Amino acid sequence: TLVNILNRSERSTEKQILGDLESTNPELAEEVRSRMFIFDDIITLEDRSVQLVLRQVENRNLAVALKNVSDEVRNKITSNMSERASTELAEEIDSLGPTRLSAIESAQAGVVRIIRSLEASGDIVVTRGSEDVLV
Repeated sequence: TLVNILNRSERSTEKQILGDLESTNPELAEEVRSRMFIFDDIITLEDRSVQLVLRQVENRNLAVALKNVSDEVRNKITSNMSERASTELAEEIDSLGPTRLSAIESAQAGVVRIIRSLEASGDIVVTRGSEDVLV
C-alpha cells in the first residue's frame, strides 16, 4: 500500500517519507524502494535513459536479467542497442540454458539499482503515477 501511495505522490513527498523511513527503519526503506520500480517498469523509460542504463550493465548480467521477461521488455532493451549488440545479446541469452529464478531476480535487481543510481544523480528521469511529464 505504501508503495502505491508513494508512486502517486509528488517526488518531494516521496523523498521526505523515504528519508524519514530510512532514519527509523533502513531495511523497510530499502524494501519499499525495491518495490517502487521493478525491472519490467523499464518499458516506461525514455529510450535515451535505457541507453544510459545499458552502458553500465555487463552483457552477461543483462542476458541473465532478460532470460524470463516479456517480449515487450526484451524489445524495449534490444531496440536501444545496435543490431550487432542485439544479436550478441540474443546469442548470450540462448547460451545460458536453464537458469535459476534467484539468479534472474538478482540480475534484474542489479539493473534496477543502476536505474535508481542514475535517477538519484539526475541523469535519467523515472516517471511514476500521474506525475507531470515534460513534452
